Amino acid sequence: MNVLLIGMGIVAQTHILGLRDNVAGARLDAVLGRDPARTTTFCTAASETLGYKVAAVTDTVQALARNPDMALLITPPDTRLNLARTLAEAGVPTLMEKPVERGLDGARAVVAAYADCGVPLGLCFQHRTRAAARTLKDRLHSGSLGDVVHVEARVPWWRDQAYYDVPGRGTYARDGGGVMINQAIHTLDLALWLAGPVARVQALMRTSPLHRMEGEDIAAALLHFRSGASGVLTASTAAYPGAAESIAITTTKGQVHLQGDHMQIDLTSGHSEATAPEASTGTGGGADPMAFTHAWHQAMLEDFVTAAAHGRPPLAPPDEALHVHAVIDAMEHAARTGHITDVGA
Repeated sequence: MNVLLIGMGIVAQTHILGLRDNVAGARLDAVLGRDPARTTTFCTAASETLGYKVAAVTDTVQALARNPDMALLITPPDTRLNLARTLAEAGVPTLMEKPVERGLDGARAVVAAYADCGVPLGLCFQHRTRAAARTLKDRLHSGSLGDVVHVEARVPWWRDQAYYDVPGRGTYARDGGGVMINQAIHTLDLALWLAGPVARVQALMRTSPLHRMEGEDIAAALLHFRSGASGVLTASTAAYPGAAESIAITTTKGQVHLQGDHMQIDLTSGHSEATAPEASTGTGGGADPMAFTHAWHQAMLEDFVTAAAHGRPPLAPPDEALHVHAVIDAMEHAARTGHITDVGA
């Protein structure tokens, strides 16, 4: 399967390593970038990593003329809609980095472009591929842990000012906001994947004195799940030196604590169990945002290739990604108005 990579940002090397090691038959054919010199340099390095030649292209006509079997779209969210429409109309299945777009309306337009053309779309919510998260998902689905009563999600991350000094980063025009849409979106997605959809929220979102940025670096929310469960979310990129995100789920039979890829289960019956974390335990929560294994992105790639080939939904389908966007959108509205806000469909 020939892959077209669009974008060469901070996560690009992680995808290159995932392509190098994938066992689904994906092969990077070309990279599309705006700057010819930078794109050529990037492709030279990628070719050395992968062990085969990767072409550099600088416009979509060139890129589509190579007849890609799928695309990896990793550009900033402000560029997504036009690229998505072009790829969808050309019939190119696409695995996209989060977020889908800057806001809920833009995200809906991107998803609609693929739906209208009947072309597969998946999101790279790679925390779903962690072994502990997959195990917990299965246990909750089986009912062996009881019903979800309460969820506590915490993202105590750190980014220094240099991170936000990069033009456009943490702005509404390019990124769609701050910590929620760019960092905590992963933990929110994981919490919703495990505990189900949210019906309404209360929220506070602000920019602390620790950063000069347009978007928020601190967010807090009360979550009212459709199931009747409650939840609390706190997220920050001002929590020096940064630590692994965590999700604690209280159920009718006990509590589960998920931190990174470590899971602890304690049931009221007296039963306790724990899973050992994977060898690579970095989460990207500290000063180096890329301090995590590429294996999670590799797993997302392999899942998407298999899903597209067999006509099944990918691990992170677009409708679930839209719900994450809808919760963040409701949080923003609740923070502005001070009112409990319903989460849109």
